[in-house]
Order: sequence, then C-alpha cells, then structure tokens
Amino acid sequence: MTNKMALPRPEIILTIDALVAEKTVSRDVVFEALEAAITKTARSKYGYENDIVVKIDKSTGAITVLKRITVVDDDFKDAVDEEGLPLFSASKHITISDMKKKNPDAKVGDVIETWLPSLDFGRAQFQSVRQIVLQKIKNAEKDNQYQEFKEKVGEVVSCVVKRIEFGNVYVDINGKAEGYLKRDELIPRENLRPGDRIRAYVLDVQRDNVGPQIYLTRSHPNFMGKLFASEIPEVYEGIIEVKAIARDPGSHAKVAVYTADTSIDPVGACVGMKGSRIQSIVNELQGEKIDVIEWSSDIVKLTINAIAPAKVSKVVVDEDQKHIDIWVPEDQLSIAIGRRGQNVKLASMLTNWKLDVLNAEEQEKNRAEDIKLKTEQFISALDVDDLVAHMLIAEGFNSLEELTLVPMEEIASIEGFDENLATEIQNRAKSYVEKQREETAKLLKEKGMAEDLINFTGIKPEYKVILCDNNIKTLDDLADLDMDELKTLLPMIKSSKEIETIIIKAREHWFKENEMNKKD
Repeated sequence: MTNKMALPRPEIILTIDALVAEKTVSRDVVFEALEAAITKTARSKYGYENDIVVKIDKSTGAITVLKRITVVDDDFKDAVDEEGLPLFSASKHITISDMKKKNPDAKVGDVIETWLPSLDFGRAQFQSVRQIVLQKIKNAEKDNQYQEFKEKVGEVVSCVVKRIEFGNVYVDINGKAEGYLKRDELIPRENLRPGDRIRAYVLDVQRDNVGPQIYLTRSHPNFMGKLFASEIPEVYEGIIEVKAIARDPGSHAKVAVYTADTSIDPVGACVGMKGSRIQSIVNELQGEKIDVIEWSSDIVKLTINAIAPAKVSKVVVDEDQKHIDIWVPEDQLSIAIGRRGQNVKLASMLTNWKLDVLNAEEQEKNRAEDIKLKTEQFISALDVDDLVAHMLIAEGFNSLEELTLVPMEEIASIEGFDENLATEIQNRAKSYVEKQREETAKLLKEKGMAEDLINFTGIKPEYKVILCDNNIKTLDDLADLDMDELKTLLPMIKSSKEIETIIIKAREHWFKENEMNKKD
C-alpha cells in the first residue's frame, strides 16, 4: 500500500459523538454507517467497477480512501459465474503470475491497497452521505429494539397509553418503543385513556420494515402469574410456585399455588393480611376477583379446592376420559356452578379436566329409586323376599344378567346363603333372562330389526328396543354411529368407555371383511 497521511477531521468525531448521545446505538455502529456512506460516494467518483474501501480513524476522524486489488490464481482469469459472465475484473484482480513480476514474494489471496486522493464533499454529496448514515443508524436502532424486546417476551413492561384506534391500544414502552394491544388482549370493560399508566405482558415481537412490532396483552393468564411474582416476594424468590391459572379476564380468576416448605401457608402468603398483597393485583386487573387455592397433585383434592367456595359431598372420577362428576348439596349447587357457569368453567380450566356439577340430594333420591326398582325386579323374577333381594343388591349385583355370569360360589359366599340357595337363585335368574331375551328378540323382529343386531351381544336387549325405535335396525346402523350420537340415544349409559366399547365391537365385522378382502 502506498502510505500517505490523512488529515485529522475533529468535526467528524464531534458529529459521531453527538449522534451516539442522541440515538440508542453504539459508537462502532455510527462509524460503520459513515464508512459505508462515504464508500458509496467514493465509488461514484472513482468508478463502481473498482473495489473501494473507506477507513475512518476513530480517534482523529481522518478519512482514508483505498482501492483494493486481490491476487488470484491464473485459472481464475477464465472463470465464469452461473450465468456465464466472467468473474475476473482487471479493476479488482491481478493474476499471481503478473503480480510475481512486481513482487516475487506475492501469494494468492494477497490484497494490494492503493491510497486515493481524499474526497471533496459538495452539498449534494454531503446530503447523500447524511441520508445514508441516518438510515443505517435507524436500521441499527430497529435491530437493537427488536433484540431488546425479543428478550422481554414473557415479561411484564410498564407502558403509557398513547392513542386508541377502533378499540386497539397503542402504548409507549419506557420511551423506547411502541407496543400494541389488540382489543381482545385488553381486560373487558376497562376504560383506558391516553396518558394512563398500565402494565402489560409481552406476548410476541416480530420484525417489520417500520420497526419491531411488539404485541402485548393484559388478558393472558401468564400476565397474572407475572403480577404474582412482582407483588409477592415468596413467588418471586421461588419459595411459592404458581402451578396453574384460569381467567375470565376482568371478572374472575382462580390461581393454584404450591410450596414444598410445610411451614408456609401458600394461600395465606399470597393473599396477605386482610387481602393486602392480592389487592394491588386486583387493582391492576380492574377489580378482577381472584380465588387463590392450594395446588395438589391429587386430582380429587385439586378439584375440591378448585370448586370452592362450594362444599363437595363426593366426586366420581373417570380417569380414561379425564372427567369428574362433582356432587354437592342442593343449597351449594348455584355456588358450585357460579354465575353463567363461571365457577365450574374456571375450575375445569384450572384442573384441565371436564367437570360436571350434580345435585347430591337428587342423586340420593335417584339412587333410592334405582334400588327400589332393582329390589322389585329381583323379588318378581327370582321369587324371593325383599331381604334376599336387598342382600344381593348390597353385594353389588345390579342386574339379573350379572347373577347368570358369575360363578355360583360367589353367590354362595354371601352371608346367610348356602350352595343350594345360590344354585336355585342362579337357575331362576338364567331362566328369567333367557325368557326375556326370547320375548325381546320376538319384539325386535316384529319391529323390523335385522338378525345381526338382534344377536349382537355387546348391548343390553332393552337398549336394542330404544335403538330400534330410533331407526337403528342393523349392525351397520349401530357401527355407523359416533360416540356422541350413541350417547344421545342411550343417555342411561354414563361411561364414555362403555359407549366406545359398544361401537368398536359393532365394527368388528368390518375389520374382518377388510382382512378377507386383502387376502383375496
């Protein structure tokens, strides 16, 4: 390189320092932007075919303009790009054989830099450089903003409402960027005005030509979780963990909390003396009512806690379907369900199980009627007294069919029964069931049911009558039903698993036919 001393330009250093102080960018970024802008101007003067580079001394502001030529292999002279255009340019390259004539120590890849006269900036050139620098600084600011707020996704930020357009709210985030809350990310019925100070949860940050798009929310459950961490020291420190949150924003929420420290009451610590700790969160959420409950890994305990303040009589769990029936006293029914079903809905969201609230008194009444009907059926069909009938029911026999299927010894093991009595009861049950099946089959045949469904063993005869009355008359008709349709036709079958089993069994002949067709 030809060495020449570039003149100091202190005014450049002053300008760059002023830009750094004014903009949220580093000094290096401004220097790079200025070098790129002057390089563009230099190329327009010395020719775009040349490899021009500009360097600015960061301490003196001296500008050095250089032309670079790269030493390439001799074969590169004949190389072309994908479109067949030559890659070698005499303005940018020199072959190793030509370079060795000037410098025997030259190597492929060496770069020869030649000093070019400094540029004289006229008004037009100065404006061009200024625009390029400002644009690059603006782009750098956008990148800095994007990176800064991308790291804040999942955090809470303080904002000031700037403007409201069609229900959507634009906010200023600490004077650094503009955030955006869609109408459905706001707390319903909150009346925000320009100048209001609020907090919001950073939901997402996306790149955009005009700058980073920062999407905020005040209705997301995680927003409440972050408020708990900011207002309750034990949550912030990790002593108490927020395990689950269910919200009806602006109205009601349930928060399940847990601690491994048995000396701490997690609910009391979150609520505070006379609700002092929870009140600041309630105020931030426009008066949203918050129920803080204790988390439990036992789904029954968690469900009982979640349905509070209602008192629970008993629960029935269907683990396969993740469904729980909750029985409550009649005077607790409206409390458990809540206004417009809100309480049970939030409890269901919190537990992630389907919950149904049922009347305990009505259940007991139905149970008594069910026992009465079974007792009358056993007395009539087996020709026994009510004591024997009650003993069979107490042992868990719910139908005459069950008596025909169990080993005789199981009936004989009932206290007060012997082998002779058990044999007689089972024979009478078999005789009665067989007679009923024959009568039901005759009735179904008269109603037009096909033999394949009459002989289908996966469903009770009395249920077949109901199906027939609803125009389900062949095994294919039954197999075509989905679970919801069959459950609607036979609401007395409470178990979803039983419904599923019936449909699968009804479709077995389809699978067999498919297998036979494959073999053929």
